[in-house]
Amino acid sequence: MPSSSKKIKKSTKSEPRVLRLGTRASALALTQSRGIAKLLEKRNPGLRVELIEIATTGDKNRVNALKSFGGAGVFVKELELALIEKRVDFAVHSLKDVPTKQPRGLILGAIVGREDPRDVAITRGNVKLAKLPAGSVIGSGSERRRAQLVLRYPHLKFADIRGNVETRIRKVTEGEYAGTILARAGLKRLGLLTSKMETIPLADVLPAPGQGALGIECRTGDAVTRKILSSIHDAAVALSVNAERDLLSLLGGGCNLPLGTLGTVSSKTIKLESFLGLPDGSQWVAVKRELPLKKGPAGKSAQTVARQVRAAMMKLDGREILKRIMDDAAQP
Repeated sequence: MPSSSKKIKKSTKSEPRVLRLGTRASALALTQSRGIAKLLEKRNPGLRVELIEIATTGDKNRVNALKSFGGAGVFVKELELALIEKRVDFAVHSLKDVPTKQPRGLILGAIVGREDPRDVAITRGNVKLAKLPAGSVIGSGSERRRAQLVLRYPHLKFADIRGNVETRIRKVTEGEYAGTILARAGLKRLGLLTSKMETIPLADVLPAPGQGALGIECRTGDAVTRKILSSIHDAAVALSVNAERDLLSLLGGGCNLPLGTLGTVSSKTIKLESFLGLPDGSQWVAVKRELPLKKGPAGKSAQTVARQVRAAMMKLDGREILKRIMDDAAQP
């Protein structure tokens, strides 16, 4: 009897491409990273994104003020090291935490759509900042926020506060602080934003450079990952936040520089509103410039408006403010 055999059918279904996403382990970071993973998988059929949690210096030290242990990059350095060592393929950051200069071999492969960049005040009993009793202590480690809020609310006092979003809110509800200031974008992404919270007008407080946007970092030479990330890149948002980050770079400051700035782009113009001041409110400058969008590389328009804002600041008290900030940072 002839032997029978079965033909083995070859699978025509290819294995999914897997990219490893490096992320901080905080609730906000994970929420943001999961959103990016979902968006990438939707835009790139056959792609699977795996999240790799990595603790950063800023996560490990939740007691000391950020500027006391090298504030710039404390929430991204370990993620960048994981990229360089090829333990992950890309990393998702809150763009406001990303220094303006990437380490050699790394690049921002995409900048993703921006949430409302304004700040929000959270107080016990949902009392407005203007109605809080004189001497009420607001927990905020941001010198940018302090420098602007002290001008609008001179009856308030400010003190450093550390911890994630949930921890800071808990410190307010438990009475350790009368209130705290947080980014509206983070609260919304976490589902914690309520109508009773006070959204602070941009006329009172301008955001940090890049606030509300997400920056996705990858290796410069990884062409495959860069192409995948380009599928979610938002060019209009990138243009506006690049103007903000160009200004920060021109001023020679890191993430702790008390600079508030907001770029806005229309079909014909780019505008940059900016504030630079001392945390005690004793000296400050505010400058706004609007220019027609130039033909050619979009980045040129961002650089030009940033240079004009810096030049205007230097003609006012900007140079003296920067000197005082540097002298204070040099103190032991």
